[in-house]
Amino acid sequence: MTFNFESHDLVADDVRTAITDQVLFEKRPAKLLDGTPVEGLYNAWIILNNPSQFNSYTTDMVKSVILAFRAASNMRDVNAVVFTAAGDKAFCTGGNTKEYAEYYAGRPHEYRQYMRLFNDMVSAILGCDKPVICRVNGMRIGGGQEIGMACDFSIAQDMARFGQAGPKHGSAAIGGSTDFLPVMIGCEQAMNSGVLCESFTAQKAMRLGILTDIVPGLKVDGEYVANPMVETELKTDFMGRQLHGEMKTGDAFAQGKALMKTGTMDLSALDAKVDELCAKLLQTFPDCTTKSVEELRKPKLNAWNMNKENSRAWLGGNMMTEANMGFRAFNEGTREVGREVDFVAVRRELAEGAKWTQEFIDGHMPGVRS
Repeated sequence: MTFNFESHDLVADDVRTAITDQVLFEKRPAKLLDGTPVEGLYNAWIILNNPSQFNSYTTDMVKSVILAFRAASNMRDVNAVVFTAAGDKAFCTGGNTKEYAEYYAGRPHEYRQYMRLFNDMVSAILGCDKPVICRVNGMRIGGGQEIGMACDFSIAQDMARFGQAGPKHGSAAIGGSTDFLPVMIGCEQAMNSGVLCESFTAQKAMRLGILTDIVPGLKVDGEYVANPMVETELKTDFMGRQLHGEMKTGDAFAQGKALMKTGTMDLSALDAKVDELCAKLLQTFPDCTTKSVEELRKPKLNAWNMNKENSRAWLGGNMMTEANMGFRAFNEGTREVGREVDFVAVRRELAEGAKWTQEFIDGHMPGVRS
């Protein structure tokens, strides 16, 4: 007997998949722990597909992610959602800075509307009726870190890096990171990440508590090796602080980098670990799992809901000043002249009474000032 279900999707499948080819949606057969496919049950894979721009999301991509999560949430035969991206360089580096610089910079009302979509994307992840696993295939930076932390589980290949980019590029990490980081890693580490924008390794991310697991991603001579540029042994400095998971320095770093260049990336171990987690979720009652997930999300969800609207308003206005300058600098700069402004010069001129005129912004683009 076939039951005629009512559709609770916002749009039909053909409309959702037609929005952009830069977000892929796949239903892959669910598997048991021994790898046996389970007939009639699936895991939904939502894949950012913009690898040439490090899987940064455009406006159209954000729309597709929202619809994809809504669809996956409603699919009765879906066990879990895997949120990931194409390639092995980046999960996501945040919003598409080319689009930011060329369209949104100087247009605060447009950016405010865009941020409504971004907010809905984060809320769609936090409100999904299925557990969400972030498969971290590479860098998870800026807005990519924010949508990654909105997920319930994260599994990374150990060459990935994590962090924020806000104050270095004219923004603030108020698309989720200032809400999630204090809850997930503590106030001091959150301050270090959100203000100083110093990225960190997958090993440190695991130590801080924002990863469920890490696996090797680099193969040398056909065998997996741990990230050769990172301290993988448990060491401490003279103050007793852990160095495990920190980047090596000096000759050790150079040797690790040289070894890395001889290897190739292979994400099959990452896929196996994601499949294992999906299989474990399969062996639970679905409603009890959903309820448990909903309750455990609440510290993140409550902070997010409390701040998202005033954050959206501030980010819109900021597109007239520091974001206008910072995103343009990143987009127009080069490796030779850099992609950041001279922060000291900007601060000095503002302290002397400079106004945020177009001339002031243009005059601080990389390569303009001598």
